[in-house]
Amino acid sequence: MAGQDIIVVGASAGGVETLVRLVADLPDDLPAAVFIVLHMAPRTGTALPRILGRQTKLAVDHPFDGEEIRPNRIYVAVPDCHLIVNPGTVRVTTGPKENGHRPAVDTLFRSAAARYGPRVVGVVLSGTRDDGTAGLRTIHARGGTAVVQDPDDAAFPGMPQSALARDHPDFVVPVGEMGALLSKLARDGLPQEGRSAAMPDALDAELGWAHLDVDGPAPADPPLGSPSGFTCPECHGGLWEIDDGTLPRYRCRVGHGFSAESLFANQRTDVEAAVWTAYRALEERAALCRRLADRAQVRHAGISAQHFRVEADDVARQASVLRALLLSGSDTGERSVSEGSEE
Repeated sequence: MAGQDIIVVGASAGGVETLVRLVADLPDDLPAAVFIVLHMAPRTGTALPRILGRQTKLAVDHPFDGEEIRPNRIYVAVPDCHLIVNPGTVRVTTGPKENGHRPAVDTLFRSAAARYGPRVVGVVLSGTRDDGTAGLRTIHARGGTAVVQDPDDAAFPGMPQSALARDHPDFVVPVGEMGALLSKLARDGLPQEGRSAAMPDALDAELGWAHLDVDGPAPADPPLGSPSGFTCPECHGGLWEIDDGTLPRYRCRVGHGFSAESLFANQRTDVEAAVWTAYRALEERAALCRRLADRAQVRHAGISAQHFRVEADDVARQASVLRALLLSGSDTGERSVSEGSEE
């Protein structure tokens, strides 16, 4: 077959160091376009292209929306913008977050799979949780090639381990061997004999929903899954549940997407934020009661003063219970969904 000239790479924690090692090993005449998503904070600076550019002679930069896709070039996602691969061009958009991230690995991977199918190589590098797993499965199902960093070689093995647990990647290698492998795939591709491009209905339907038609309106109803009974942590709309044979995934009407593990983590964050808000409200109420008691005492209104002091003590006890809960460090929310499913 012809070479696979669309290489999409996803990384999170530990990703900068890993990407530096990877691009340093890419040949100067690589006949492919490389697209990189590194999960980062929204207000992160734009230094990554300069950092990577010092390691390679390939052109490295943040793309502009609508930029032409060219080989021998590395496109790095803009902070707080999705990087989407369209036919012949790059889209840079502030679409709905995926797994709480923008840019998101799964968004890049899914768009590449939908537009380029067998021409795509997907690469999952160091990171936590399960980001990139669903997107890599989509690439694989569309006939592309799946490459995963050896978890023993990753600074944070969560993303590689998740990809291994939920699919059968074509290659599992340390990052030191990836440059040569990607160069070979870009030139020769991977033989397709015995490889299926069939895709589960849920994955195929999701391709038509999330982040692809960025100029058009969202459909009236998500054309996939069933109502989950859960709400979206981003917009608080209803979530549809998508089951493609592994752990379920979730997507809301406007397009926010979550793996089960990411939804679990976001729910824990929401609960913690709500408890802190309740704790703050109780502390303020106790302080107000004490102030009112002091003022009543100055006016020689002893009964009122006693009432407010009793109320202050009662509210303070409630606040103390919440504070103890917040500071207890309970491990209930620390376990990942995947860990829980294995027990």
